[in-house]
Amino acid sequence: MPIYLWEGKNRNNIAQKGEMEASSEDLVRSNLNRLRITPTKIKKKPKDLFENIAFLQPSVTQRDVILFCRQFSTMIDAGLPIIQCMDILHAQQENATFKKMLKSIKEQVESGSTLADALKKYPKQFDDLFVNMVAAGEAGGILDTILRRLSAYMEKAAKLKSQVKGAMTYPIVTMIIAVAVVAIILVFVIPVFQEMFADMGGTLPTPTLIVVAMSEFVKSKIHWIIIGIVIFIFAFKKYYNTEKGRKFVDAAVLKLPVFGLLIRKVAVSKFTRTMGTMLSSGVAILEALDIVAKTSGNKSVERAIYNVRSGIAEGRTMADPLAESGVFPAMVCQMISVGESTGALDAMLQKIADFYEEEVDQAVENLTSLIEPFMLVFLGVVIGGLVISMYLPVFKMAGNL
Repeated sequence: MPIYLWEGKNRNNIAQKGEMEASSEDLVRSNLNRLRITPTKIKKKPKDLFENIAFLQPSVTQRDVILFCRQFSTMIDAGLPIIQCMDILHAQQENATFKKMLKSIKEQVESGSTLADALKKYPKQFDDLFVNMVAAGEAGGILDTILRRLSAYMEKAAKLKSQVKGAMTYPIVTMIIAVAVVAIILVFVIPVFQEMFADMGGTLPTPTLIVVAMSEFVKSKIHWIIIGIVIFIFAFKKYYNTEKGRKFVDAAVLKLPVFGLLIRKVAVSKFTRTMGTMLSSGVAILEALDIVAKTSGNKSVERAIYNVRSGIAEGRTMADPLAESGVFPAMVCQMISVGESTGALDAMLQKIADFYEEEVDQAVENLTSLIEPFMLVFLGVVIGGLVISMYLPVFKMAGNL
């Protein structure tokens, strides 16, 4: 069905404009008149030449989904039916990709599908966690509450992800810059000094000879070094995509001296926040554990959660298998045990998540303050060492004079 762009004035003579999906221009005019808007201009919206080229279309961000949840929950809370909510959300959506998605979801709900089933068709934007919570909200008649919880959960998850990315980005970028600077010095700068020293004659100091040898090696083998790096990255990715490789790497990551502790805290925070949100929304505990395991992002954590699920299916508590896994701290297991015994497991999980989110904040600050001086010393020693090595012959000549 074509989309028409319109301009007009309302009964207060205030100019308005928008777009409307209709079968003809006359129908648009009729609909505007019903809304007490006098149309002054109506024209067909031009087609997007790239609408069928997927990679040229805007992607749906997590921020788009969070805003969708908040607006949807507000409208449902105000008493609007789901179809009308979807119609309004579709009309005001600016992201073309998300707009098409919302239109398709609305049409599926109109044809008798549940909202959860319609959302399930778009797993990249609405994962199992989202779909199951919406299904629980529809079944319990608390969809507005569920959507509010989902938006709050996603905001906290996005903040946590951003903190970890920020902590990881700084050292990685610094190392890349350091390697690039050292490579430029070895390939372009040191050969100039080498020619100058050759013209001067005499014996070069040992540090200078080492740096010159490094320069000659890098210059002659630079293409093999690049090929080696590419092959290593490709081989690592292939190995990590195997079951054995993923288990080994994920377990090793959790044992890293500084980063391992941060990743462990993030895993605990994510697990408790997701479980607490799902349980408080009425999702069955076994189904919730299955979803949380799949979205954990770490094979060691996933295996621990599946062990918990198997234990609960056999009649055990959640706390005992968690303690046996060795992945979750003893304090977390004890607090979960208290939550189970008092019948307030969802509330206890949310409290643990709040505590560990603060712990992640502190860990990121500590990590940044620890890395900064280390990186400065590293850059100073490496680059400063190269520069001093090349100036040693000059200092030697000056001493002889």
